[in-house]
Amino acid sequence: MRKHWKLIPADEVEVHQLHEALHIHPVFCRLLVQRGIKTFDEAKAFFRPELSQLHDPFLMKDMDKAVTRLQLAIREKERILLYGDYDVDGTTSVALMYSFLSSRHANLDYYIPDRHKEGYGVSMQGVDYARQSGVTLIIAMDCGIQATGPVAKAKAAGTDFIICDHHLPGTGLPWAAAVLDPKREDCGYPFKELSGCGVAFKLAQAFLIENKEPEEELWQLLDLLALSIAADIVPMTGENRVLAYFGLQELNRTKRPGLKALIEQSGRPLPLSISDAVFGLAPLINAAGRLADAQQAVRLLLSGDKYVATDNARVLTHRNKLRKEFDQNILSEAKKQFEARKGWEDLRSIVLFQENWHQGVIGIAAARMVEHFHRPAILLTESNGFAVGSARSVPGFNIYAPIKVCEDLLINFGGHDHAAGLTLPIEAVPEFTRRFEEAVRERITEEQRIPEVGVSALLDLKDITLHFWKVLNQFAPFGPGNRSPIFVTKNVVDSGFSRVLKDNHLRLAIQQDGSPPVYGIAFGQAGALAKISKKKPFHVAYKLEENHWQGETTLRMVVKDLWI
Repeated sequence: MRKHWKLIPADEVEVHQLHEALHIHPVFCRLLVQRGIKTFDEAKAFFRPELSQLHDPFLMKDMDKAVTRLQLAIREKERILLYGDYDVDGTTSVALMYSFLSSRHANLDYYIPDRHKEGYGVSMQGVDYARQSGVTLIIAMDCGIQATGPVAKAKAAGTDFIICDHHLPGTGLPWAAAVLDPKREDCGYPFKELSGCGVAFKLAQAFLIENKEPEEELWQLLDLLALSIAADIVPMTGENRVLAYFGLQELNRTKRPGLKALIEQSGRPLPLSISDAVFGLAPLINAAGRLADAQQAVRLLLSGDKYVATDNARVLTHRNKLRKEFDQNILSEAKKQFEARKGWEDLRSIVLFQENWHQGVIGIAAARMVEHFHRPAILLTESNGFAVGSARSVPGFNIYAPIKVCEDLLINFGGHDHAAGLTLPIEAVPEFTRRFEEAVRERITEEQRIPEVGVSALLDLKDITLHFWKVLNQFAPFGPGNRSPIFVTKNVVDSGFSRVLKDNHLRLAIQQDGSPPVYGIAFGQAGALAKISKKKPFHVAYKLEENHWQGETTLRMVVKDLWI
């Protein structure tokens, strides 16, 4: 399927005005305008983040109540339970808050729910554990905003909650001592897109301010926060970009034995980027909760012994290897099952059930099905006698809406526009498959059915220099809202040195108007060699990256698409 190349708009007058003010390559001015940056001062703040750009934590609704309740717990030596979700955001939240509080308060414990037995969020089992352990204050992080039942149960038993969440609230707020969530309708906090760990960080910041303690201690926690921002795919804008910028610096010089061991096991060289955190570190942490006990991830992050940390990191690496094997097996089976369905090419959606698929990895496999077939996908497996699954969507299509149309068939479901989870009786799967397909067909547009490449700017090969790269790299850290730019270069030709690598990939060596060859890699595009070697001009869409080989640093294209 040919992809649609769409040029991201930028006001040409604003681009020109910014070029007059900054005197940098016009392409960079275009990228800045696309990010809403239109003046010299805005560009300076973007390129030179400062910790002073962070917002006052007391602008968050209930922050004063949260600090007061935490002070009381410390003063009265209450038992505090740190409760976090089983993913990277939740486990880093617990590790961050434990690191912050442990020097002030000895009576601390933490709890991560079992993904398969308890599911997402604050569970009744977790509340029971707190009651049995003599806990009188639970700080719930990356969860809790919709846990009205468990929070009420805890309150009735004499246990208070401070909730640090970043998900959308339900119809009513839990009966907690404090509910910190920038997405509360009545919360005036200026930045709404913090991670769960980011909200926990703001609580720590507020505690220091209220107690007139120096904030420098906070900056040592930014390594954990950077991991959460990267892994939770929150917008890399505003406060998140500042926190990630300084957090990456802290991550690259971290003194935590656990993070050091994790970095070593990932095989990623320093300095780490956001991409390294997303694809190198986060899967190792997530592997704990996907296949076994997510508390092991917290133990690793908090470990003070390098040998213990190394052992834990090796266990997580092994689990991640198993996770990859499960993922590949599920993906292979799912592809075969879907393509065996009569008329699959005309279907607008994918719904598949296989009772032996691993519940911890079907979300990843569903996302890969979306990548491969470019249509909304739901993969279901058996758990406790029910069909339990994960839904993933194509860009721009709200998958939550067609699921809600079928809610009379469901036991429960939840999520947002691009991802959701659901549970239903196994016998209802065929009817759900039929009705979900109908609902998607009614809603999805032709544009949403075509894979799209968002092009930031046109670029000539002669402009690709190390100086250009150094300026481009100042746009980092990259993420949603500040994506690594995709460029298009038109009318290039094969220099004669392009070749196939490992039977599947294409190593490009291309020229434009007689320029020196520029090299790139086009994964899975080996079949294009026969077409480009005819010396006919073609267009290429790509990202740029640094390539280190035998002590030499060069730039290369990572090709997203070829227009031949």
